[in-house]
Amino acid sequence: MCRQLLPTLIVVIVFILIVLFSGLRVLREYERGVIFRLGRVLPKEKGPGIIFVIPFIDRMVKVDLREDYFDVPHQRCISKDNAPVDIDVIIYHKVVSPLDSVIRVANWRLAAVGIAQTTLRSVVGDINLDQILAEREHINTVLQEKLDEVTGRWGVKITGVEIREILPPTAVLDAMIRQMEAERVRRAIVTEANGKRESAILIAEGEKQAMITKAEAKRKALSIRAEGRKQATILRAEGYAQALERITSVAKTVDEKTMALQYLETLNRIGDKNARKYVIPSEALEVLKQIGGAVKIANPGSMERKK
Repeated sequence: MCRQLLPTLIVVIVFILIVLFSGLRVLREYERGVIFRLGRVLPKEKGPGIIFVIPFIDRMVKVDLREDYFDVPHQRCISKDNAPVDIDVIIYHKVVSPLDSVIRVANWRLAAVGIAQTTLRSVVGDINLDQILAEREHINTVLQEKLDEVTGRWGVKITGVEIREILPPTAVLDAMIRQMEAERVRRAIVTEANGKRESAILIAEGEKQAMITKAEAKRKALSIRAEGRKQATILRAEGYAQALERITSVAKTVDEKTMALQYLETLNRIGDKNARKYVIPSEALEVLKQIGGAVKIANPGSMERKK
């Protein structure tokens, strides 16, 4: 009897082991498992690591907690100034509540795309085309805030919104290109004018410095020349002073007879000239009188013979 039941028992044990092993699940670090037991969700998600799911009773839904993104297709939006524009948006998201992301919305990605499309049209319709092209960050911020308000109840956090591409109408694009070319030409003209102005300033500054240098050199040369003339005048005056001192010292040693002879020599030189008038100092006449008196004293006989 036992031998007859042994194969059946082995089959039952193997089946039980297979069932038990089939209930084992391995969840990675970034994965969580939402368990539905007989249709009712368990209050807490499972994972990470090895978890056990009761076969034929529990059903597990995996939820990825990593940050991910999805594209919003090109949207034709009308701006406040009635200009059509195509906008392409990327939305970054992250699941923060696995339970809410599974039980509160059927497919939160599709729902987020629909909300992003309608919100984008609403935001773009409130601003002009120039603001759309210049204020991407503002549009990104407004979209992120409005999407996060809606997806928050689904357990999804919108971490970022980026406008990838903005395509204005062809006519507007051509006008922008012409405006950009005109701006570049204007900048080139301004840069060239500034270069010429800087060059003229540098040239004028160089000429000014050259004139200052020349004037300084001329002033120094005149100063040196004047100093030389002053020194020459001082030396000449000192020479005259020394000569006068020498003459004065020599004149003190000359007696009256020598002075008389000097006067006679001077009168002789004056007489050699062809002048019609002569100016004879009174001192010379006094000297001549003295000379005459001396001659009379020296030769009294000759004077008497003349008489």
